[in-house]
Amino acid sequence: MPKTWMIADYLRPYAQWRINRAEARDDGRNARAAIGLIDAAAYCLQKDDSERVIVRMAIAGCFALGRFNPGAEGERIVRSWHYEDHRGSPAELLEALAAAAERGLQPVKARPGLPRPRVGAG
Repeated sequence: MPKTWMIADYLRPYAQWRINRAEARDDGRNARAAIGLIDAAAYCLQKDDSERVIVRMAIAGCFALGRFNPGAEGERIVRSWHYEDHRGSPAELLEALAAAAERGLQPVKARPGLPRPRVGAG
């Protein structure tokens, strides 16, 4: 399955979740978020796996085990996409997901005062 399809398959249930949460007192936020996610899923289906943003996500490990997984930060981005703010194109969503995945690859900096693990100890 193409990676772009995996992304679309990941986005659709979140769109459905937003549709199911829509109610009169949310001022259209859930409906707007659902539309934004449906739009992004459709956009993904038109893209090629060789697109730079898709390659960045692949290098960051987002396509393990035949499924798209943007990591915890990426999931938060998807869950809140277009909920409070309608700005942001599908391309910007993919860029945000790639950047979040790349941040997940960054080594954690040691905090001062904590012991450092010894290499080869065991």
